[in-house]
Amino acid sequence: MKCIALIGIIFTQLLLMQTATADETKIVTEIPTLERDFVNAVSGFDKSKIIAQFGEPAKSDDVKIKGTGKVVASIWQYHYINTAPDGAYYETTELDFIDDKVVQVVFINNDGAEGSDSGQKFDVPNKNPEL
Repeated sequence: MKCIALIGIIFTQLLLMQTATADETKIVTEIPTLERDFVNAVSGFDKSKIIAQFGEPAKSDDVKIKGTGKVVASIWQYHYINTAPDGAYYETTELDFIDDKVVQVVFINNDGAEGSDSGQKFDVPNKNPEL
C-alpha cells in the first residue's frame, strides 16, 4: 500500500513539473507588447529567453571589471517592440542585465544613440582582486 501511495506522489510531482515547464514556455512565446505587462513578463528573464523571443539586440554594451574583463552587466537595445498605453510604439526598449538576468527595462522615444560617445564601453574598477 505504501508503494502505491509513493508511486502516486511521484506521478503527481512529475505531472506538476511538466505543467510548470509548459507554462514557462507559454510565457516566453507570449510576451506582451504593452509597457507594464512587458516589464512584468520579462523581469528576471535570462539572456537566452530574451534572444529566443526577440533575436539578437540592435545594440549591446557590456560593463566589465577593469583588469579582469569579467562582464558584470549588459545593456541591450531593441527597436519597436513595445507600445505605450495609447498604442504608439516606443522607438527603443532597453533591457539592463545583471548576472545574466533582466533587472530593469527602459522605454525610449528615440533611437537610443547618445551622441559622439555612442557605443562607448565602460569599465568598472575591480574592488575584489579575486574576481
